[in-house]
Amino acid sequence: MQIDSTSQNQSRVQVTRKSVLWNFLGLLGLLLPLTGCTTMNSMSCRDEERLAVQELLYFGTETPSGHVTAEAWTQFLSEIVTPRFPNGLSAWQASGQWRSASGQVIREPSYVLSLVHPDDIAPSKAVQEIIMSYKTRFRQEAVLRVKSYTCMSL
Repeated sequence: MQIDSTSQNQSRVQVTRKSVLWNFLGLLGLLLPLTGCTTMNSMSCRDEERLAVQELLYFGTETPSGHVTAEAWTQFLSEIVTPRFPNGLSAWQASGQWRSASGQVIREPSYVLSLVHPDDIAPSKAVQEIIMSYKTRFRQEAVLRVKSYTCMSL
């Protein structure tokens, strides 16, 4: 009987150790990505540079009634984007694909918009307004926004 209870105790200790290890690894897996986000914008720039945010926005062009024409895109840039970022921007055509909410893979011509701005609330809000305006105007399900921190100089 003594042998039986000893082996049961050892099994419980092993199970407890495994549980603690898996809990620790799970917690570590959750926390590591968060620490990466907090340190990304604490990078240091050289004296002639300053910290900035680069945003890449990906706009699909297929709509329920056709597609966004070059003229409609140019008008959108003039009316919506340029007033919010008058100091400059870059835009180019691309070919893209993405998975819609229905699960269908959509392949379509796209536009990419690159914006570089200070890490402040006003430009971030302006980017959100651009996205919402495009989605509403051209009846889009999504606009992809990629935000990264960088150093810039003029």
